[in-house]
Amino acid sequence: MALAFIGAFLPLLPTTPFLLVAAACFAKSSPRLYNMLLANKVFGPMIYHWQQSRCIPKRAKMLALSSMVVAVLWSGYILPTVWLKVLVVALVVWPFVFLWRLPISNSHQQMPLTNHRPVGKSPEKSSPEKVTKSSGGK
Repeated sequence: MALAFIGAFLPLLPTTPFLLVAAACFAKSSPRLYNMLLANKVFGPMIYHWQQSRCIPKRAKMLALSSMVVAVLWSGYILPTVWLKVLVVALVVWPFVFLWRLPISNSHQQMPLTNHRPVGKSPEKSSPEKVTKSSGGK
């Protein structure tokens, strides 16, 4: 999560992948930190929408795509050789297409508070299968 925070201010270090990895790890290991991450005003809704429907807000998508275009254009302007310019374009094509194809989330849809995992409860303990198996044997 610290890398995601640093990535918010450094242009070469991405923020989103580190936040998604942190959310995935916290969902398994620490319900308290997972709930705290989802309760964050800035990153919580993005993480929630990504986990629920694999979509991102329109503003984030447009900002990411335009940043990629500006970075490629700037790199093309300052790089001295053609093969380096082609390499930069080739490295950016797949992430650009991936982002372009992502659906846009409904910005008016609010994140339900009931979807947060309660502190101290693991998914295994709250599943109905385990409860019926343990109570069925008595």
